[in-house]
Amino acid sequence: MANDLLKAYFALAVVCIVWGTTYFAMRIGVNTIPPFLFSGFRQVVAGGILLLFLKITGKLNALTRTNFIRQAIPGILMITLGNGVVGWSEKFIPSGLAALIVSIMPVYIVVVSFVSGVDRKMPNIAIVAGLIMGTLGIILIFNDNLSDLSNPSYFTGMLVAFGAALAWASGSVYTKYKPSKADPLVNAAMQMLIGGIVLLLMSLFLDDFKLIQPVSSDSFWALVYLIVIGSLLSYPCFIYALDKLPVGLASIYAYINPLIALMLGFFLLNEKLTTMSLLALFTTLTGVYFINRGYRQKNHTLRLTSSRREP
Repeated sequence: MANDLLKAYFALAVVCIVWGTTYFAMRIGVNTIPPFLFSGFRQVVAGGILLLFLKITGKLNALTRTNFIRQAIPGILMITLGNGVVGWSEKFIPSGLAALIVSIMPVYIVVVSFVSGVDRKMPNIAIVAGLIMGTLGIILIFNDNLSDLSNPSYFTGMLVAFGAALAWASGSVYTKYKPSKADPLVNAAMQMLIGGIVLLLMSLFLDDFKLIQPVSSDSFWALVYLIVIGSLLSYPCFIYALDKLPVGLASIYAYINPLIALMLGFFLLNEKLTTMSLLALFTTLTGVYFINRGYRQKNHTLRLTSSRREP
């Protein structure tokens, strides 16, 4: 058990660091590759390679039709509507802003858990404080971008990024409370493959191939980086951490990702970094802190209650 917990924390550390860089890579990639095609190809290749590895090592034998159908739901929610749609939004908004919007995701997890009925217990003071701070963070994000909201594409990109965060949160809650008995790597591979296939289908209808241009070397290497590091390495780490750790704790990567993305966007892509953006980041991450603290308090209370009931 202790060894599994150590692995889970290491996996979470990988996610915290690497996923902060993926916003930068996606922004580079979609410069010369249609966004849904870019994300779909990334996920299908990554999922296919992982499935092949699992087949060779004999771990794919546990795959069943039931598990395939079960993994389709988080695959579409997290890979297609979450990760893939964020890639599309970065055609119209800065990568740092996309990461800042996605950092609201732990707030959505609390809301989705309550609305879906998987956790209808009244939130404690810490979680309520986190929700308030998270909401304030959303207000600050919009306030910081008021001058750009007159641009319909920019405004749509922001709204889509918020929707993507909600979809990812929904997939995370589903994965946590509808666990699969299959190997976490099998689940990750199926989610990437299914989500990627849906993205490729969306590409046929939503990508504008009339504007397609020669793929730049930067976009190509961004794609390679996202396949190998962003998907093959990091996504199984996320699934493993989500399986072994409380969902509130597993979302702690939201502290680190936006900061890394904002810094990369500022220094390498010349994206603006305003005082209001930093204030929105601080407010949002403070909210995430209180939410995670509230979850830890709830889990501690539940353990104490359970131990008192034991004969």
